[in-house]
Amino acid sequence: MRRPASTARRVPNDAGSGAPPHEGRTRLAAGIVFTIVALDLLTKVWAVRELADGPVPIIGDTVDFRLARNTGGAFSVFQAFTPVLAIIAAVVAFFLIRTVRRTRDTLLVVALSFVLAGALGNLIDRIFRSPGFLRGAVVDFVHIGSWPTFNVADSSITIGAILVVVWSLRANAREREAGGSTADESMDG
Repeated sequence: MRRPASTARRVPNDAGSGAPPHEGRTRLAAGIVFTIVALDLLTKVWAVRELADGPVPIIGDTVDFRLARNTGGAFSVFQAFTPVLAIIAAVVAFFLIRTVRRTRDTLLVVALSFVLAGALGNLIDRIFRSPGFLRGAVVDFVHIGSWPTFNVADSSITIGAILVVVWSLRANAREREAGGSTADESMDG
């Protein structure tokens, strides 16, 4: 018994719209990055101005806004290597920009855009804040319990990393599903 070659419907793509193929995803990525970097910068300006006199409680002693400056990496590690961390962040940002421009999966574009925005937000601090170029301290201000103090850029990196894991799990499930259907079709043949 012969099976039809395909029962899938054709789905419109970017090529038929007259726009370049990646233009929509590029706009999405640029919008995400711009919005998060702007929010990160604005909240850091606010934190430096408003939290200099001490913490502001939000939920009892558990959640508060408090000004902290971090010359190291995540969890304040590598404090003596601020210039190296800044250079690594710049290289990572460059590769993320290239990867986002080439990525076709919308979820992965969103995920990588969140990571890129966070990397750029903290890199801006390392470049422009005191004590100077590539040695600047990152402004952190959100404090929750015993967790290290963080900022919008750090949150963006975390959200992006979680979305990359979700994308990866989804891609693996699709591959298993495609592999299973190919095996089923070859057994029917």
